[in-house]
Amino acid sequence: MVAPKKGKNASAPSRPGRSLALILIAIVALTGGMFASGHTTPRLGIDLAGGTSITLRAVPEAGQESAINKTNMDTAVDIMERRVNGLGVSESEVQTQGDRNIIVNIPKGTNSEEARQQVGTTAKLYFRPVVATELSGANATGSPSPSATGNPSDKASDKATDKATDQGDKATGTDGASSSPSDSASASATSQGRAASDALKADPSPSAKTSDGASPSPSGSASGDDANAKLQQQYAALDCTKAGDRAKAGDGSKPGDSMVACGQNAQGQWQKYVLGPASVDGTDIDKSEAVLNTQTGAGWTVTMKFTDQGGKKFADITGKLAKNQSPQNQFAIVLDNEVVSDPYVSQALTGGSAEISGNFDQEEAQGLANMLSYGALPLTFKEDSVTTVTAALGGEQLKAGLIAGAIGLALVVLYLLVYYRGLSFIAVASLLVSAGLTYVIMSLLGPTIGFALNLPAVCGAIVAIGITADSFIVYFERVRDEIREGRTLRPAVERAWPRARRTILVSDFVSFLAAAVLFIVTVGKVQGFAFTLGLTTLLDVVVVFLFTKPLLTLMARRKFFASGHKWSGLDPKSLGAKPPLRRTRRPSRPAAGPVDPKEA
Repeated sequence: MVAPKKGKNASAPSRPGRSLALILIAIVALTGGMFASGHTTPRLGIDLAGGTSITLRAVPEAGQESAINKTNMDTAVDIMERRVNGLGVSESEVQTQGDRNIIVNIPKGTNSEEARQQVGTTAKLYFRPVVATELSGANATGSPSPSATGNPSDKASDKATDKATDQGDKATGTDGASSSPSDSASASATSQGRAASDALKADPSPSAKTSDGASPSPSGSASGDDANAKLQQQYAALDCTKAGDRAKAGDGSKPGDSMVACGQNAQGQWQKYVLGPASVDGTDIDKSEAVLNTQTGAGWTVTMKFTDQGGKKFADITGKLAKNQSPQNQFAIVLDNEVVSDPYVSQALTGGSAEISGNFDQEEAQGLANMLSYGALPLTFKEDSVTTVTAALGGEQLKAGLIAGAIGLALVVLYLLVYYRGLSFIAVASLLVSAGLTYVIMSLLGPTIGFALNLPAVCGAIVAIGITADSFIVYFERVRDEIREGRTLRPAVERAWPRARRTILVSDFVSFLAAAVLFIVTVGKVQGFAFTLGLTTLLDVVVVFLFTKPLLTLMARRKFFASGHKWSGLDPKSLGAKPPLRRTRRPSRPAAGPVDPKEA
């Protein structure tokens, strides 16, 4: 007897139940996650849901090609998000594509012209003295207006005063001068509990001299009492809890004018401000970094280094502010007319650098450092394209895409029914499983990674129908080849799988590689096509291995398929099969003996 070869026999029976149970568990888990997340439909892109898509391309200044880098682009995205959100827009999307493009997608119901103006201009950052500040909206205890001389209202709740006294940070200079937290209590009280108000302390020179201080006036460079009265009216009417008011606050204000502005405190409450004329702008900051200060125990701090001219300006304004009473010893860091920080000052800060400390975590410190470093970006953006799609047109495109997909699927099913007959049941069931997995995963990817189903993505899903059907056809034809060789169905199913598996994996690998390359080298909506194509290609492998092959193994045990019924698609006679293969015994050799002389 000849010893059998080591390893699993190609025709050995498999265990299809395990594979089918595994894919069933995956489907149930994903579907449960979809319903649990509350996102039961895929997120639609602008071209299907309606809205405006703006493509901006970064253009470097002369000799500043290196300014276009990941840090600057990410910071630009953050600033543009702030601007779009300031318009009261929900579900907007701002993201980088490639190394110098930014795509801004704004859903329907938004003034596209206003959005274009907001996102397309370079951000402006200014340091302005605080004249008055208080909580805005329902949380405010009063609505005092600043006087012509800029004296803030002293109305504040005892609770706010106590909280401010407990949380006020000590402002310390390098010469050892300090002020107690209670010195800053009235400032924080006037601001209705601006919790964890940032402390500002000088980094260098102990020989700081303050300039002769005059309280900053709310009138700033505005002429006369009329301008001051207008500013008081704006301040009294401003409700920073409303997105519309926040977006309009400070509109039309020039750097030399006083203005009103909004900002959020550490508790997420909105405050309103009266700010004096800008004393320092973003171009005066040379460098800003987030630093973990372990020596003083201050935790995460933000260091600023000014240019020579900026250092002089900063020393001048801090010298004036240090002589004032709270909150007029504070200055506001204003980005695009919104206050992002409002540290207070106890002494003139000279030497060209300073440090802001407070209750920062690493993310907050890094965010403020980025704003200070890149508030006035060294980048300009050119508007490459603007696409506005109405909701009606988006609905029509979605309907057309779904119709195209249904027609494609119907044609594939019709072909399978005509050519493969009973086997088409397995193919259609596999297509439905693949379609269900694709739908559920797309629904989950929307809130998870921001994936939006656009028209090119729908096209990718339609193309994937053919790719998935092709995998079934490859396997079915291999099985038929085995039957033509004279084998019965059950061994034919197992023997055909290794060859079909290799062909399916190579084909899907090529499709996935093409999708990956297309996703990397393209920008815009074409990436939606590539992403969907790659996703459905991966799902094709999962479905063929865990569903199609195990299901065919089970069906091969049924009499309808195993007997080669003419409607099964596996009829040996219609396939032109050879007679069944039979094992034949080799005739035994006669025993050796003496040779007959006559035969010799």
